[in-house]
Amino acid sequence: MNDFYGQEYEKNEYEEFCNIIENANIKSVFQPIISLIDGSVMGYEALSRGPKNSHMNNPEILLNMARKFNKLWEIEELFRSKALENISEKNINAKIFLNINPNIIDSSKFKNSFTKDYLKKYHLSSDNIIFEITERNDINDMSSFKETIEDWKNQKYKIAIDDAGSGNSGLNRIAHINPHYIKLDMELIRDVDKHSTKQAIIKSMHEFSKLTNCSLIAEGIETKDELRTLVDIGVQYGQGYFIQKPEASILPIKNEVINLIKKLNIKEDSQYGYNIANVYISSIAKKIEIEEPDILVSDIDSKFKKNQDLLGICIVDNGYVKGVVTRNSFYSKLGWQYGYSLYSSKAISNIMNTNFLSVDYKMPIDMVIKLAMARSKDTLYDHITVTKDSKYYGMVTIKDLIEKTIEIEVDNARHSNPLTGLPGNVIIEQKLEKCIFSKEQYCVLYFDIDNFKPYNDVYGFENGDKIIKLLAKAISSNISCRDFIGHIGGDDFIVIVGYWKAEKLCKKIINDFDSNTLECYDEKDINNGYITAQNRHSIVEKFPLVSVSIAGLTNKRREFESVHALAKESSKLKKRCKQNNGSCYLII
Repeated sequence: MNDFYGQEYEKNEYEEFCNIIENANIKSVFQPIISLIDGSVMGYEALSRGPKNSHMNNPEILLNMARKFNKLWEIEELFRSKALENISEKNINAKIFLNINPNIIDSSKFKNSFTKDYLKKYHLSSDNIIFEITERNDINDMSSFKETIEDWKNQKYKIAIDDAGSGNSGLNRIAHINPHYIKLDMELIRDVDKHSTKQAIIKSMHEFSKLTNCSLIAEGIETKDELRTLVDIGVQYGQGYFIQKPEASILPIKNEVINLIKKLNIKEDSQYGYNIANVYISSIAKKIEIEEPDILVSDIDSKFKKNQDLLGICIVDNGYVKGVVTRNSFYSKLGWQYGYSLYSSKAISNIMNTNFLSVDYKMPIDMVIKLAMARSKDTLYDHITVTKDSKYYGMVTIKDLIEKTIEIEVDNARHSNPLTGLPGNVIIEQKLEKCIFSKEQYCVLYFDIDNFKPYNDVYGFENGDKIIKLLAKAISSNISCRDFIGHIGGDDFIVIVGYWKAEKLCKKIINDFDSNTLECYDEKDINNGYITAQNRHSIVEKFPLVSVSIAGLTNKRREFESVHALAKESSKLKKRCKQNNGSCYLII
């Protein structure tokens, strides 16, 4: 009886599955993949769903059924054809990530599905199609698979490795395929802000991606803290429910998400006063010559030959940038035997590059640098198009960008302490003023090394400098990129942090400083626990080993009306703190 019902259930299940395929009862949904630098949409992952009120709504169940009933090709072909059909209907002009089983990518059926003629039917270009190879499936013949991948690359398709960090030996597969994109598995992203091991893995993958000229995509971002951690590491792209859930419609990214990403990328870094994060790209944009889309290729050729310094031209229609033409890409297209005769009498719109880097005129220079350096090798040194209200504003060359960055760096050096390279008093005062007049809750920590003069007298200035650098290192290694550290001078430092983390920070810095400074003493002095030196009255005296006193002032209970008032109060608190033996802190 049980066998009968089991067979009947399987029969009904088979009929329901076949009915889905026959009626193409599949819905496509799209999840955006966005830049973690400026929040712009880079592309969409096309995902599939079964009938809404069926247990086969879940694509994993459909795939399991397909394997069970030996119809894997049919279901995957339906997923892809529906996705392409929807992309065409919605006129999506972005990169599309299509999930592909690695064992069908080199089949003749699959190759016939992605001919140029087939894509024309959907008004698509292979440049915008990314085959997303899932890591959850074994590859039966790696040698044949590699040849197929290279063939697809030669046809301008891009390759992404999905679920990196899970499944089947991801590093081996990445090494064989050399993909354009690596998608980090969502289990690696989950609670990444709480796990230093996950952060270390992602950091190493980020370094790897830079060396191999591919881009990382973090999948499954679900919280603000996960996003913040990924931005801090430098992961280029991300997707997940925190950004946007998969939807049948193409919806804009919420402004709060875009603004958060931009805010996270503005590093209020302690190294800079005149910060590249505070300088807009508009300050170096130049209104270089522009042309309209219908200008002939031969006319562009004449302009490049007439002006050897002209490296690129923006193609603009009614104020909107439609494409760019760079000298290198232009002549690479015309350089072959019949190139000039084929294109010379055609409009430049036929060969202009429509996939170019465009930034808003109010984008900070440091963000522009990140975007520019994330480009592929063949476009790395192309100019950057600048827009205002989505219309042409100007252009910036990489040379301009580098020169401005150097100018800022030189200016920073003038205001930095020569021993530690940390910001000096000019920048410290600016930061304190900004801190006092902001409405954010803060804690200002003043650091002073105890018994530093006797140590300097006994061990010499060179070792004294080493002690100062050790304190700078102990502070710098424990604060985040959003905190500020400044070197007032001598053995005095200042840090500005959120008051809620000040106490924990002080404990970590004291622990690191006390353990590291022991290396700066002779064994005899360490065993004694003191050194002998002359005091200010030339009398030999015993002095304890160096320690650090930290005076912390918050605006939790009191508002300070000026930097002078803050400094005066901190001086009093520091005297109280130094009355204690050994390293200590006082926060009020």
